[in-house]
Amino acid sequence: LTHRKGVDKSLEKVGEEAVEFILAAKNQVPERTVSEAADLLFHLLVAFQALGIDPADVLDELAARRK
Repeated sequence: LTHRKGVDKSLEKVGEEAVEFILAAKNQVPERTVSEAADLLFHLLVAFQALGIDPADVLDELAARRK
């Protein structure tokens, strides 16, 4: 996954998709909420790559919080 427009555009897309996810969830539209969640996760992965973050590190952080 790469984003040709760089880190700033990747982060902008994360914000945009987060807002769309929130709106869909608040409006209780399950199909749209799932779709927006997928978009948000996709753009998070793109941003991770642009920032040099390994998604496994994020999963490790989540696992550490469960302890």
